[in-house]
This record gives sequence, structure tokens and C-alpha cells, in this order.
Amino acid sequence: MTANELRQKYLDFFKSKGHAIISSASLLPENDPTVLFTTAGMHPLVPYLLGEKHPGGSRLVDAQKCIRTGDIDEVGDATHHTFFEMMGNWSLGDYFKQEAITWSWEFLTDSAWLALDSKLLAVSVFVGDQDAPFDQESFAIWQGLGLPTERIAKLPKKNNWWGPAGQSGPCGPDTEIFYWTGDPQTVPSSFNDDNPLWVEIWNNVFMQYFKDVDGNFRLLEQKNVDTGLGLERVMAVLNGSDNYQTELFWPIIKRIEELSGQVYNSSPEITRSIRIIADHIKASVFIIGDQKGVSPSNVGQGYVVRRLLRRAIVRAGKIGIDVKNNISWIAELTSAVLSIYALTYPELQDNSNFINEEIIKETEKFQRTLENGLKEFDKLQVNNNCLSGSDAFRLYQSYGFPLELSLEIAQERGWRIDRDGFFQELQKHQELSRTASAGKFKGGLADHSEETTKLHTAAHLLLAALRRVLGDHVAQRGSNITSERLRFDFSHTEKMSPEQIKTVENLVNEAIGKSLTVACEEISLLEAKNSGATGVFDSKYGETVKVYTVGRDNGQNQATWDDIFSREICGGPHVNNLRLLGNFKIQKEEASSAGVRRIKAILE
Repeated sequence: MTANELRQKYLDFFKSKGHAIISSASLLPENDPTVLFTTAGMHPLVPYLLGEKHPGGSRLVDAQKCIRTGDIDEVGDATHHTFFEMMGNWSLGDYFKQEAITWSWEFLTDSAWLALDSKLLAVSVFVGDQDAPFDQESFAIWQGLGLPTERIAKLPKKNNWWGPAGQSGPCGPDTEIFYWTGDPQTVPSSFNDDNPLWVEIWNNVFMQYFKDVDGNFRLLEQKNVDTGLGLERVMAVLNGSDNYQTELFWPIIKRIEELSGQVYNSSPEITRSIRIIADHIKASVFIIGDQKGVSPSNVGQGYVVRRLLRRAIVRAGKIGIDVKNNISWIAELTSAVLSIYALTYPELQDNSNFINEEIIKETEKFQRTLENGLKEFDKLQVNNNCLSGSDAFRLYQSYGFPLELSLEIAQERGWRIDRDGFFQELQKHQELSRTASAGKFKGGLADHSEETTKLHTAAHLLLAALRRVLGDHVAQRGSNITSERLRFDFSHTEKMSPEQIKTVENLVNEAIGKSLTVACEEISLLEAKNSGATGVFDSKYGETVKVYTVGRDNGQNQATWDDIFSREICGGPHVNNLRLLGNFKIQKEEASSAGVRRIKAILE
């Protein structure tokens, strides 16, 4: 079964169960300061999980692009990835555990769908703790479907609890489905999740709780279902291979083999290196080529891209690819990624030139970094042939030297590195970063507070004013809104003049001064596009979207306007009238990355 067939089967199955098909959201979360990337299908749907009405209704299904870097050191085994696709079905206060579990079982085992052997499946449920009780309901449903009790494990929160996606948000117990990837004749009678031959393929999350920023749990008024079926893992199960020997990776791996002269599965270390290169290049292509893509940099999302590319470059050099003299090798791998995904995610093809330019530029920059870092290496002092963890971390932090590269150079010189000391320094740095982020990003749009709602509305006005002053090429490339300020990234190549900044500020304040109203309508994507609405058009034609229009009401509470200031596709929330905003003030305009400027602004 091909990846396209699997995606379509999943969408068709849940469409037959009354679900509306929605498109994958951007990998870069909208106005959420708690995470850098969309880490799961639930992430873009948080407002609707909290009770806001979704244009598609209360039953939804999708295939969502995701990035996770928390377990980056696990990448290289058969199942972990930085970029992956999560297929999910959703109930927003509609059905709950009975339907979710029964339907997942039907899709996996019924001959009309995936037809997996039920004897090779096992599940786990939440055992309960001080925050929530044992999930007896899920346990009983699985028993009712005929699954032997020995195949239903009761596991703690670290295994069977999902969420929240950030520091706070919806969460709850889950029940996970595992498939036996070993010899079918040797499948155990009981389930043990410590056995790596049991691979998790599906996760049904039952969002019954909300965790606040202080770590307290409360029951949600609206109970939701959030499920996730890992595309890459199920592809491997259906085709009897590891994740990397499917069409989602194999074209990339074949190019790596040709470039390096190595053979996949020739040795554990070669296999691991090839997997890491393929995974990291793919993830980098998706992040850079996203609808709101970012360039490699030293901060935030850009730093993740930089780290992924540099890890891939180091691994490529270790297996024999000429990374120093042949810059085209990485462009060939980028091309392989595009050949796999361009039809499914057309934004990659649309942004292919930008992707190639940024990846090649970063590769060249890393070569210069390596040269400078090697000079620093020569200056280091070692005691008893051991390089201190703090020195290794300084090379990593200041010169972009991945630890594995430092280990390789140290080994060549007969040294060892204090790895424990390095990771202690890394942990201290991460804790400081989290503390700084917690202070800097206090609040966030996800809480729908009054101040963040005002600033979110102001961000729409800002975009409209920027397009009037700078031109129609201006598009949003990212935003971050707290209860105290907004930060807005937009496409523009030149520094704004003081006169341009003042004109933009005045336009926004003029709109506020007119007390223009904000109206929301739910229309098809095609209607929205034809009506001149701006926004990221990542939905499918025929899908219903929310369009917020800022202008002068005709007195009939309808979206017909004497003068329209802004018309944009958005999930909300917004104020009803601009008079609530106060005075808009731009505090700073600066470069964010290549071709992207950043404005920081407040409401006084």
C-alpha cells in the first residue's frame, strides 16, 4: 500500500463516519509561545478543543505535518523521526470512548480497510494516579471487542497520558494500540511494552482534563477525542519493513548510498548515520518550505533547522560524502525529498528555490564554522587527556560544533571528553532558556484572554497597514502574541524607514479611531480567496473557513462594508469593535531572517 493510498483510506473511513476532512496546518504554530513547532494534530485545534465552534463541525479528520525534537537522540532507530505525519480523527464534544475505540479497531482489522491480523495487536490503558482514576471504561470496551485481558496493559501516566502540547492546555488519558513486528509465529500471549518488537501505531487520547500553568488538573466541560495514527509506522507495518524502507524515505536513502558509496543495513553504524541524514534533511526541507517557513539562524525555530542540518552534514562526512568540496550533494537530497512530497504538500514545490538557497547557504556557512572551530580546538587545554565538559559545551554553543564532531576530533587526538559535564552544561542552558521563555512569553493566545485578543486583532490591522505602505508582496511569516505585546514577522527585504513605520502606525490608529467593527463569517475557501481575503491558503478547496472582516458596518450586522480595512482568514479570537483597542504603538522594527522583517508593538 502506498502512502497516498493509506492517507486516503484513513480519510475516507472517517468521512463515512460523519467526519469533515480538514487540511494540515502549518508546522509553525499560530500565536503560541509555548512551543516552537506543531508537535501533534491537536495543536492547531486547541481553540476548538476548548469550546470554540469549528467551521467543519464537531467531527473532523486530517493528516497533520508534525515536528518533534525532544527525542532527537532517538532518531536513527527504526521508528523515531523528527518530521512525521500524524493522521487523526477528532470529536469536539461529540462521540467519546466507545466510538473512538470501536472505529480504530474496525479500521485496523476489517478486510475492507487495513485487514491487520487482530492476533498481532495489543493495547494499553491508563492505570490511574492522584490526578485521574483508572480508565475502566476503555479497558471494558477493549474486552468487549474480544481482545484478551493479557493483551491489555495497565500503564502509568508516562505511558498512557497525553498532553498538554505546551505548558498548559487540554489533556487526558489515552489508550494506545501496538502491532507485533516480529515473527507472527512467536507473538507472545501477553503484552509487554518494554519489548521493542511491539510498535505503537495508534493513540486514542480522551481529553477530559485541562492542566493549568501551576500543574493543576480540572475536568473539561467539553470532552473531546484526539486520535493519532502514525503514517510512517503503519506504512512499515503494512509493507513488512522498517520505517526507512518505505517510499517515504527510500528515494532519499538511495541517493545517500550513491553519494557515499555505503550500503544501507551494511552495519549498525552506517544504517544509523544514513537514517539520521535522511530524517534531518527531510525535516529541514519541511520547516524551511512551510507556508510560514523559517531560515536557519541562532534562535528559536531557525536554530532547530541549523542544528538538524549541521548534524546531517557531520554524519554525511563520516560515511564518506565529500561535504567540503561537493556542495551539490545536499541539493540532491533536497530534490529527493521534494520528489516524494511535492504533490501531497504543494507548498514545498512552490518554495523549492527558497529551500535550496537556504540549505546550500547554511552548508557553506557550516564549512566556515568548522574551520574556525578547529582553530579553537587547537587552543584548548586538556588534563589527563580529557577535554572538560564546559569546553566541549562552549564549542557547541559558540561555534556550532555538535558533540559528536568534538568526540570524533578528540578521538583522533587521543583525548576523551567529559560527556557528563557537557550534558550538565547543556541542561543548565536549557533550564535558563525555559525560564527566560516563561517570563518573556507569559500568557499566550491559547488562553484567549482579553489583552491577547486585543493584540491579535491589532496584528490583523498591522498586516493590512503594511501591505498598504510596502506593497502586496507583504505576507505574514510568523507571529507571537502575549498579553503584553505582539511580535509580527513579515516578508520584506529592506529595512523600513522611520516615515514608513510612522505611516503604518497612523493607519492602524486611524482605523481604531473610526471604531470599525469586526465581523466573522464562515464561507468556502474559494469564496474567501475570491473575496480578496488574505491568509495562508493551506486548506482544501470546498473546506469552510472563518473570515474576519474589519470595516464599517452597514447597520444590518452583515459583512457588506462601505470601507474594508482588513479581510483575513483566521481562527480567532477578535474584539467586536476596534474602539476597545486603545492606541497602537510600534516599538521596534528589525531583521528576523533573510527576506523577513520583524515588528514588535504594544497597545497603550
